[in-house]
Amino acid sequence: MAHTDGPGPIVVGIDPDPGRRAALAWAADEADRRNLPLLLALAQNVPTPGYRPTHGRPSWEEWNQALHATGERALTEAVAFVRSRHPRVAVSELLAEGHPAWVLREQARDATEIVVGSWHLSAARELFTSAAVALPLIAHAPCPVVVVREPEHITQQPPYFVVGVDGSPHSAAAVDFAFEEASLRGALLRALYVWHPPLLGVLDEHAAVQECRRLLSETVAGRSLAHPEVELRHEVVHGHAVQVLAKASEHALGLIVGTRGHGGFTGMLLGSVSQGVLHHARCPVITVPHTQNR
Repeated sequence: MAHTDGPGPIVVGIDPDPGRRAALAWAADEADRRNLPLLLALAQNVPTPGYRPTHGRPSWEEWNQALHATGERALTEAVAFVRSRHPRVAVSELLAEGHPAWVLREQARDATEIVVGSWHLSAARELFTSAAVALPLIAHAPCPVVVVREPEHITQQPPYFVVGVDGSPHSAAAVDFAFEEASLRGALLRALYVWHPPLLGVLDEHAAVQECRRLLSETVAGRSLAHPEVELRHEVVHGHAVQVLAKASEHALGLIVGTRGHGGFTGMLLGSVSQGVLHHARCPVITVPHTQNR
């Protein structure tokens, strides 16, 4: 993708299955809201084991031709879907060979956001399918990554986003993006600091919670002044991060969290918790890298 001086496009990874359009719809709506172009990227992998050629042709040649034809057809149908939904959005296509995570990571260099889909599978199957795309992107992409495994909830009034805060620069970047997204959508913003007592306990739990409240207030203060149109509600919640954020996401437009890159979320979101959020959130999950990663 050629680099431009202005904001980059919204890039969406296309699923060849026309029945899976949630991520494409989300990306098209976002491109329309932000007045940005939309790039539809379809990555094609290597032939599957056991493939058998016909008519005596080399397997790789026949497979490559058939795969490209299928990919081009899927992209044509996806473009038609976007234009029927948002005729004014500028749409381009990319048919690439390689693992989807690698292809989308390359496109992320100049993108405003990367959008990918997901769906409910068993934990083992999810690990080797959609998560095999989402997790590498979240760890390494220099732009926000949106994982649409659940539809956003537009019937809840007022509509709202949830953002996780832990006082780090990484969560501060997520808060910036959350205010921006809430402003675009005319939505309320819930900023949550999840506090989980350490195994050995603390000498003064009240003081620890007060410190969490202080960090939360400091993180959102300047952003709230910059976006007076966004109604803000912030709270410190006791519990495990995955459980608290998943519960808060049940009626949300989206759940927004910061990432440190190269391996996971920060502060309250470490290791397996990052995968837990993707598995259990009941709305699109938006992960935002720290601006120094860009």
